[in-house]
Amino acid sequence: MMGKVLILGGYGNFGKRIAEALIRSGTAVVVAGRDLSRAQMLADRLKAMVPGAKADAALVNVDEGLIEALTHLSPKVVVNTAGPFQGQDYHVARACIAAGVHYIDLADGREFVTGISSLDALAKAENICVISGASTVPGLSSAVVERYRDGFSEIESMMYGISPGQKAERGFATTQGILSYVGKKLKPARGQSRARYGWQDIYRQTYPELGVRWMANCDVPDLDLLPKAYGIKSIRFSAGLEHPLLHLGLWGLSWLVRVGMPLRLERHASIMLRMSDLFNGLGTAHGGMHLILRGKDCQGLPREVRWFIIAGNGDGPQIPCVPAIILARRLAQDDREVSQIGTGARACVGLVNIDEYLAELSRFDITTHDYEFGR
Repeated sequence: MMGKVLILGGYGNFGKRIAEALIRSGTAVVVAGRDLSRAQMLADRLKAMVPGAKADAALVNVDEGLIEALTHLSPKVVVNTAGPFQGQDYHVARACIAAGVHYIDLADGREFVTGISSLDALAKAENICVISGASTVPGLSSAVVERYRDGFSEIESMMYGISPGQKAERGFATTQGILSYVGKKLKPARGQSRARYGWQDIYRQTYPELGVRWMANCDVPDLDLLPKAYGIKSIRFSAGLEHPLLHLGLWGLSWLVRVGMPLRLERHASIMLRMSDLFNGLGTAHGGMHLILRGKDCQGLPREVRWFIIAGNGDGPQIPCVPAIILARRLAQDDREVSQIGTGARACVGLVNIDEYLAELSRFDITTHDYEFGR
């Protein structure tokens, strides 16, 4: 029997996209959050958009009475989009396990996602599926590695990153998460020969369709998860802002943090987003992601793969939502899907393949490019 999906932060940047995708495929949703009027407004819009859609709204405070709310609303799956996840604990996931509800989040906090396995035994005991990081990293990044891994006898390096369009909608929680480690020393990653700091080690990356974009260090769970899963010897992840002045301005702020100035940039995320919006007329709504794998093929010869996904017309924010959409839809269907995915708690590594990922994006202005090199 098809169950319903409750989306925490359901009217936010990612939540509203997940809700729309689910109701378009016939999955009932509950748009939940601390602002009932915003939740109801989105639910009404979804029902107007898709005749016969089952979309309700609910007032849910994750810090107060969550188990009782889950028991009352009786969802089969919870999708947690209420970041930032850096520094959060697992009380939402624990509440879902206690209420007998499958849990998915879009976390990109490195410690949060890698530590979700601490709930594995508890989730298995209750026959519950708990998945963290059901987003671009590590959901999409691992899907791309899965696509090409069989052509490598070993992967020596993985260098990848994301550059959103200036006019594309930006989430407050995502911005807060990045600002929380700008200029701060990052936890080492495999293959790292020296210390790395948030939003430093800048370089320029060329994208098909987009041209050249500035990139800088970011901290993501992949840096721990993917080397372990795929034997990658060296890994580096970066992100960038389309407008050079904004990117280099944040790079300048990173140095102030690095030398010891007591700046808490994440506290100013709202102001910085508004300042960034002033540059929208100088940017585009086009963004992209690159992923470069280097290593040896099955004959021991050098091999390189360059993969890009390009989003136009502000459709970039659809990309991080896909793993949560696919997994929530499957878990809401029936217990056979639960057994195929597997109970327990883990990061979203290798759970969504690239073909189903791109199929979910087919109605948007999103294209991929790939290039393979060898000797």
